[in-house]
Amino acid sequence: MTFLRPPGPIAKGLRIGLLGGSFNPAHAGHRYVAETAIKRMKLDYVWFLVSPQNPLKPTKGMAPLQARLASARAIAKGDRRLIISDLEQTIESRYTNDTVRVLKSRFPDVDFFWLMGSDNLEQFHRWQHWQDILDHLPAIVVQRPGYVLAALKAKAIQAMGYRFTVLDGRRNELSATAIRARSSEAKAGVVD
Repeated sequence: MTFLRPPGPIAKGLRIGLLGGSFNPAHAGHRYVAETAIKRMKLDYVWFLVSPQNPLKPTKGMAPLQARLASARAIAKGDRRLIISDLEQTIESRYTNDTVRVLKSRFPDVDFFWLMGSDNLEQFHRWQHWQDILDHLPAIVVQRPGYVLAALKAKAIQAMGYRFTVLDGRRNELSATAIRARSSEAKAGVVD
C-alpha cells in the first residue's frame, strides 16, 4: 500500500488515541473512554476504528458495518476530536497488530496510543501478537465497572505493565452487550 488517507488531521507530534472495537452498538461508555483519555492524557484526537469483524467475537448478532459506523458517528456527534473510521476495512486488516503497523509506518511522526476499557484488558492477551502491539505503542486503560481488578490480574499487565497507563475516575456502566440484550427483550415483548 503506497497511500493511506488518514481519517482525521495528521501533523508531527499530534497525540492520537486509537479506540478499536466492534461498536455493536457504540454507546456512551465508548465516548467516556475516549473523553477520559483525551482529558487525562492530553490527546489531540481519538480515532474510533470500527472493526469489520472482531476475530474473537461471533458473527451472529453482529450488525452490518455501516450500522455500527452510524452508531459510532451518533456517539461522537458534537466533538470534533472524535473521528470515526472504517480504516481496518480499507486496509483489509483483521488484527489490531496489522493495523498498528500500517499506521505507524504511514504516519511515523504521530504519537499513537492504544485505548481500551478495563473490560477488554482482561482478554487482551488473547489478541494476535498482543506483545507486538505494545512494542509499537503504549496502551491507555480506562477503568470500567465490574473490571476494576483487571489492571491487577490481567496477564498482559503482569507481563508488560510498563506499557500501560491505567486511568480511574467516574465510571460509565453502559456496555454493548447489555444494550443488545435490552433491545432483544424489547423486541420479544419483555418489560421490566
